[in-house]
Amino acid sequence: MPEVKFEEALKKLEKIVEDLEGGDLSLDEALKKYQEGIELSRQCSLRLESAKKKIETLVKNKKGEFELKPFDEAKTEE
Repeated sequence: MPEVKFEEALKKLEKIVEDLEGGDLSLDEALKKYQEGIELSRQCSLRLESAKKKIETLVKNKKGEFELKPFDEAKTEE
């Protein structure tokens, strides 16, 4: 599956979920949609992970100076 933009992949994934929840698909169609959804979900997850790694935060050190630090997800969850 060729890579698509995150927003496009998310829209396609939402449409697949809607189609699967509708229950009007044959088993073969449902399996095909499910497989496509898994791949789109994987692509979205990889894109988000890549974006997280690029995020940096500006923090004050003990001297009162600002410095860039890598984003620490654990701190935001507390």
